[in-house]
Amino acid sequence: MVVLLEVSPISTEELWSSVRDHRVLGHLPYQAELPEMHQMMRQTCRDYADRELGPIAGKLDKEHLFPVQQVRELGAMGVMAVEVPEELGGAGMDYLAYSLAVEEISRGCGSTGCVVSVNNSLYIGPILKFGTQKQKEQWITPFTTGEKVGCFALSEPGNGSDAGAASTLARQEGEEWVLNGTKAWITNSWDASATVIFATTDKSLKHKGISAFLVPMPHPGLSLGKKEDKLGIRATSTANLILEDCRIPLGNMLGPRGSGFKIAMQTLDSGRIGIASQALGIAQAALDCAADYAHKRTAFGAPIGKLQAVQFKLADMAVAVESARLLTWKAAMLKDAKKPFTKEAAMAKLAASEAATFCGHQSIQVLGGMGYVTDMPAERHYRDARITEIYEGTSEIQRLVIAGQLLKEYAP
Repeated sequence: MVVLLEVSPISTEELWSSVRDHRVLGHLPYQAELPEMHQMMRQTCRDYADRELGPIAGKLDKEHLFPVQQVRELGAMGVMAVEVPEELGGAGMDYLAYSLAVEEISRGCGSTGCVVSVNNSLYIGPILKFGTQKQKEQWITPFTTGEKVGCFALSEPGNGSDAGAASTLARQEGEEWVLNGTKAWITNSWDASATVIFATTDKSLKHKGISAFLVPMPHPGLSLGKKEDKLGIRATSTANLILEDCRIPLGNMLGPRGSGFKIAMQTLDSGRIGIASQALGIAQAALDCAADYAHKRTAFGAPIGKLQAVQFKLADMAVAVESARLLTWKAAMLKDAKKPFTKEAAMAKLAASEAATFCGHQSIQVLGGMGYVTDMPAERHYRDARITEIYEGTSEIQRLVIAGQLLKEYAP
């Protein structure tokens, strides 16, 4: 015999309003221990995410709308160039501040958090570290305000995680470099005004023959493939960059010739902290949604939060989020202290991305049928979370990095 239970669903507006206004979900761990600078950045981004991003994140996702106005507003807040010195137009803060900003922005909208992360760590990051003063002024300062964003072109259709197998070529002709090849899965591509591109300048040297280049967009010889129709982070643009005799000045090489692989790997080390932060924001949003719904939805005559099965899910989600957050903060603080952080960044990225997917899955389960419909944010969090286990190094690559570093530490 089938028994239909009496339940009292809540509307989309009620759910979002309660999640947005809720302040007792514990997503502010150790707030008092953060320096005032970091508390200010976190609070500013949290308020902005609640006020400006959360209410429109679903629309941006459904309609594939790049958040143009929001990115400009974040630029005015210093969020698009957190670590960039003030003399170059940035906020002049540290990587922990950047991590906190990305987490809070991603809690409001995973796509916007992705745009912030790519511009800060993948595009600006390598130029800030390896660029000349002239390159920094030309290629960083205009990208601090949110009026322009950049992208990072490393992956190719045939190499994926094998970054050292780049088939894109760069040859010197007189006072120019000529680039030919295809870069794949490039985030921000359709909305970018410049890109850092990696190409082989000497095939005989394999990965030591890869160099990095700065290319404006649009530019003759550079075209874009179709926008990919993605599972998640749908408000970002993702496409191939196609290089066909793309000519740039010799001065557009970033760093010394043959240093491209080193630049890419160091950039990804830092970038993994950004993706861990993005994943944390998505995971926290999923937990917020599930916990609040557990208060509001009734079944068997009481809120479902009274059910032990639901409580266990919320507890497991909270443990996953807090554990990943502390790993992420540790990696960011090690980077700020100029200490090795490769292993810790990989750990943070692995833990946070898997926490995001787990929390997205459990949030839908807590909401039940309501979690499966697009009117609720839970299914968007689940979709947005999935990419964090893939880009900037898959979970499998993170485990290889962690194991490699660990074995070095234990080497006799």
